[in-house]
Amino acid sequence: MKIGIFTTGGTIDKIYFDMKSEFQVGEPQIEELLHEANISFDYEISSILRKDSLELTEEDRRLIVEKILSYPNQRILVIHGTDTMAETAKRLEGLSGKTIVLTGSMQPARFRGSDAVFNIGYAIAAVQLLSPGVYIAMNGQIFYPYKSRKNVELNKFESIP
Repeated sequence: MKIGIFTTGGTIDKIYFDMKSEFQVGEPQIEELLHEANISFDYEISSILRKDSLELTEEDRRLIVEKILSYPNQRILVIHGTDTMAETAKRLEGLSGKTIVLTGSMQPARFRGSDAVFNIGYAIAAVQLLSPGVYIAMNGQIFYPYKSRKNVELNKFESIP
């Protein structure tokens, strides 16, 4: 089973330049992280965007949907910024026959103590085990797009009623 990995940017790929939090979204970190983890599954990485999720437009989300629709395999992991991850996940709902899992991190992958490695590993397991649908894998939990949000104050995802 080949997993399609689509990157859109977000905190996971951020590079900070100074103490004022000036940053840019750098090259996708996923390939390096997978190599370091000595993974043994078949995957293909495609970089769609390199943006902070707060900068994503409706056109960007359409592009993400188009890329995923045209991908021939059923298992898809989307690396995405956490601030608008649920919005993009909602746009992906209804793509039949595909298991799509979105994940990201609260700290850049380059930071010591980042949640990036854990979230990616968790999301990779989830995309292989879950039935077709759209999910968010963050903080060791699986969330549904319409029933979750990022709690900025607590710096984590949570379920909403």
